[in-house]
Amino acid sequence: MTRVFWGMNLGRLSFASQAKITKFSYCVPTRQVRPGLTPTGSFYLGENPNSGGFQYISLLTFPQSQRMPNLDPMAYTVAMQGIRIGNKKLNIPISAFRPGPSGAGQTMIDSGSEFTYLVDEAYNKVREEVVRLVGPKLKKGYVYGGVSDMCFDGNAFEIGRLIGNMVFEFDKGVEIVVEKERVLADVGGGVHCVGMGRSEMLGAASNIIGNFHQQNTWVEFDLANRRVGLGKADCSRSV
Repeated sequence: MTRVFWGMNLGRLSFASQAKITKFSYCVPTRQVRPGLTPTGSFYLGENPNSGGFQYISLLTFPQSQRMPNLDPMAYTVAMQGIRIGNKKLNIPISAFRPGPSGAGQTMIDSGSEFTYLVDEAYNKVREEVVRLVGPKLKKGYVYGGVSDMCFDGNAFEIGRLIGNMVFEFDKGVEIVVEKERVLADVGGGVHCVGMGRSEMLGAASNIIGNFHQQNTWVEFDLANRRVGLGKADCSRSV
């Protein structure tokens, strides 16, 4: 099988820039699929017939004069406001999700990253709440991929139920809701982890919303209007 990867970032040499594409969207299918079903997701170049139900957030761009050492100007940067677990808004300062003087804290949406990665200030608050909810069930001393230490043995659905929904809050009241059934990722060997890691362990100082937390969500990049559209969907079906 041949796999083709298209560079779709904001860089001059990306496929989107070279082909003068100003709008594209994709839908990442859930990993929990019904027997006999092989989901492929969906991808549109140009207009998406489903966009009538999308909610839009601003796409932040940075001119050359604002370039900073820890900032990736080619990434799709958005204004995240906070994170909720269950009904609890975590006490994370909004500055953790905004580029500081060095560019650290940038929040980007990235289909090429599997997990979501957070700067330590945000990750520690998420972990603190997970420990409060299901601490005795944590797999002690286990760190998946060198970045995630929120992992468990046992029944993933039961642990997910105890953790509850995870919600990423953006500007204009737009949210990505990760239902409790999909909070944990199967990493093999009977181990499941919250699909999240520390970005500093990757050598980055950014927040990255990876494709694990984009499952069953349309993500549309409308470059002409500098915005990102989000919409719920069943991405395991042709949509």
